[in-house]
Amino acid sequence: MRALIELQKKLIPDLLDVMHARYSLLHSVNLSQPIGRRGLAESSNLTERQVRSEIDLLQGQGLIEVTTKGMLITEQGKAALEQLTQVMSEISGLHVLERQIKETLQIENVIVVAGNSDEAEWVKQEMGKACVAFLRKIIMPSATIAVTGGTTMASVASVMTPFDKDDNYLFVPARGGIGEKVENQANTIAAQMSLKAQGNYRLLYVPDPLSETSYLNIIQEPSIIEVLQLIRNSDIVLHGIGDALTMAERRKTPEEIWTKLIENKAVSEAFGYYFDQQGNVVHKVRTVGLQLEDLNEMKYVITVAGGKSKAKAIESYFKHAKSNLLITDEAAAEQILRDSSL
Repeated sequence: MRALIELQKKLIPDLLDVMHARYSLLHSVNLSQPIGRRGLAESSNLTERQVRSEIDLLQGQGLIEVTTKGMLITEQGKAALEQLTQVMSEISGLHVLERQIKETLQIENVIVVAGNSDEAEWVKQEMGKACVAFLRKIIMPSATIAVTGGTTMASVASVMTPFDKDDNYLFVPARGGIGEKVENQANTIAAQMSLKAQGNYRLLYVPDPLSETSYLNIIQEPSIIEVLQLIRNSDIVLHGIGDALTMAERRKTPEEIWTKLIENKAVSEAFGYYFDQQGNVVHKVRTVGLQLEDLNEMKYVITVAGGKSKAKAIESYFKHAKSNLLITDEAAAEQILRDSSL
């Protein structure tokens, strides 16, 4: 297939651009259906005129259905979308990117999906599907899975499916909530994953961050101790990586800590730890839940993070952190390689 793709690039160079545009449109319809032409134009960065032309073709092929409420993807369209995902992986040279990122970041496993999750929500869902597929391969009987919060983890939860193995699986939040939207909090995501995977869940009702006094009081509560024990004994951890200053803003960080993060050039955040570009910890938030050192005891640590804007954060986190797998997107991977070549 690779040879055929290279030949197509030479003979019909615009064919691949057209395929990518139609692939993106199908994804957008699948994600946001029913959706109108204007909404589709906004999500795909195409003009309404371009969208109208492409929609006419996709409708003619039976891949989408146009109704008074908006456009819907057909079963035939869903099948085509699944097949196109494999083709687009080959077209984009994603396997080559995966190998290069493994070597650059020194990671055991890397999965790269097409697109840029900064610009298209469906790319996060593709990362989520890759995460679920890997999880299904490694899941062990009676496994406990700890998950962090954030929009990327929420996307993983949205595409979670029941596991084939008939066993008891437990989903737990990796840490307390940080006051962001409830749908992006670890408690909510753990519960949603559990329901879709037909497992069980336990919640951790603790805010993040905490004062010294509150922290010392909370960790002595019997109900908190029990859940913390489950979290620290997790078999699998699913987590994202945050941009340092974005996470600081979400936490409503005091001014003196803001100054510290800026002066120390913090670029990434995970598990309440802020890292500089060399992967050194420049600040730690007092949190209840998984700590960085706990990851060394986990059987599998799966990191999901993408978008060109997250490239430096991903590079920073992987300087010293443990992870068995990075799932990212094409835009982040290409930016990481550009940064490493400077």
